[in-house]
Amino acid sequence: MMNKFWILCSLIATINISGFSQQDTSTVDLGEFILQENRMEIPFNKTSRNISVIGRKAIETTPARSLQEVLSFTPGVDVRQRGVSGVQANIGIRGGSFEQTLMLLNGIKLTDPQTGHHMMNIPVPLQSIQRIEVLKGPGSRIFGQNAYAGAVNIITELPETSMFRMQAYGGDFGALGGHIITSAPIGKYKQTVSLSRDQSNGHWYNSDFKVNNLFYESGIDINEKNEIRTMFGYTDRDFGANGFYTNRFPDQWEATETYLASISHTYRAERLQIQTRGYWRRNDDEFRLRRLEPEFFTNLHTSDVLALETNGTYQSKLGTTGFGLEGRQENLESTNLGERERQFMGIFAEHRKEIGEKLDFRVGIYSNYYDQYKWRHFPGAEVGYQLSPASRLYANYGASFRVPSFTELYYQDPSNSSNPNLLPEEAQTYEAGWKVWKPRLRTELVYFFRRTENLIDYVRQPSEIDPNPNRWTPENITAVDFHGIETSFQYFLNWGNGDAKLREFQISYNYINANLNQAPGLESRYALNSLRHQLIAGIQAEFFQRAEFTLKARYIERMALDPYFLMDARLDFNRLKKFGFFVEVSNITDTDYVEAGWVQMPGRWAKAGVTVNLD
Repeated sequence: MMNKFWILCSLIATINISGFSQQDTSTVDLGEFILQENRMEIPFNKTSRNISVIGRKAIETTPARSLQEVLSFTPGVDVRQRGVSGVQANIGIRGGSFEQTLMLLNGIKLTDPQTGHHMMNIPVPLQSIQRIEVLKGPGSRIFGQNAYAGAVNIITELPETSMFRMQAYGGDFGALGGHIITSAPIGKYKQTVSLSRDQSNGHWYNSDFKVNNLFYESGIDINEKNEIRTMFGYTDRDFGANGFYTNRFPDQWEATETYLASISHTYRAERLQIQTRGYWRRNDDEFRLRRLEPEFFTNLHTSDVLALETNGTYQSKLGTTGFGLEGRQENLESTNLGERERQFMGIFAEHRKEIGEKLDFRVGIYSNYYDQYKWRHFPGAEVGYQLSPASRLYANYGASFRVPSFTELYYQDPSNSSNPNLLPEEAQTYEAGWKVWKPRLRTELVYFFRRTENLIDYVRQPSEIDPNPNRWTPENITAVDFHGIETSFQYFLNWGNGDAKLREFQISYNYINANLNQAPGLESRYALNSLRHQLIAGIQAEFFQRAEFTLKARYIERMALDPYFLMDARLDFNRLKKFGFFVEVSNITDTDYVEAGWVQMPGRWAKAGVTVNLD
């Protein structure tokens, strides 16, 4: 069935293909970026938050085969992969867990009520992503309850003209893959189709995988004030899950299918803008404890999320007022968790005001109604002061929360027990920072403090028996305090002559300290397993105006794991031309390391491929 599906997608992608002139976005001034929040549109240089923007050039030249791997080079973001090439990964921000980070696609929330392990099942090929906006810190006031410690918004764009791109690669461990992207506008109707496939025989026993993505996006400007936009995405992935959830069964296997569909309408007037959209997300998950013996132990889960939301802004003499209303229905059918459902309703209100040319503030509140926990309210505020056109001081405060997943509430097996009496996690976060952005220099220094109440963690009693026979149980921990310092420095050098130039240098360092308050003697699975030290550095050079060389290095030290050092490199030749090629080498130092679970990550791994950009 999948082979027929893949052939059909390939045929669709080749219809109405004509030329496309690819543009490099490396010279875009971040100060001119309009951040894609769901209500207010604020230039990057006017924000009073710590936000990282990963542009198209960085996505293309980073030695990475997936969104997860691109994010692993982002300061303050903790990517813990189970396998490679986007098979499965947990994303944490500022010491938060994978359940506390919200993923969005063009502002649409990709929540999964079953478990946060599936939050990265995103049906968009990496090459179709125009940029990525990473909000660090509480985002509940902006995006709702799941943006507890931060949010990642993936932005795609509809090309105005026809285009065609193709890439194919191969590498160690039987790695093969590629993508096709094409756009075929018809008058005012813009549309694009992209599909990709990645597969490998695996880097160790039972670690093979196949990942397929299909993404379709369209839009039409009905007139100057009204626009309609649609999206449909599908991804399926099956993989050997050796070490994913336990080290006692090396033949674990999992397969997931994720569907996403949305339609939105945007109305724009001189002072008023309103966007209304509805969307649906389904995730099918099959997990086997023994790959070839489904009768031994198999879990089947199907989750559905249906949502409708309206967001708007109004410009007046008093400033910019944002407002929004959302409703969401979450359903689950599971052989282990049973049949579950819950409803959410949320109301947003905020206001931003500039005082003179240097001072501005923003205040707002998100009120949420959840059928089990009733009404809860989460305020936030930001203030910024322009020291100069290129320098800004800022501070902010935000309250955030997260309701437990169905897995935390109801999942049981021989190693884990459930807790249907869990309370939502809540946090108060304070942040202060200073940032500078110039045509050739960007730097930022940030301090944050987060007090978490009722943090959900899996705990168990210790035992002298190996393996420990006691079961992990989710509990609300009394309190955890997180303190952190984040620094980043990026300089566009342009040193050298026409044959060899050093284009860019960047370095960042992040430090997090956590104080856990819980009953003595318990073992903790997640609470103190976040980053402590993260150092990321990179350079980019250009040779003969055709070749681009990118080298990135990372030092990672988590609170409960051994530290490790990684180095990755990529060489692109004729990246923006009609025909080009690239070579990547991951883990050049052949480091022995584990990011999540008991999964031994690959050693040195080389890949090479070709690209086509037709005019």
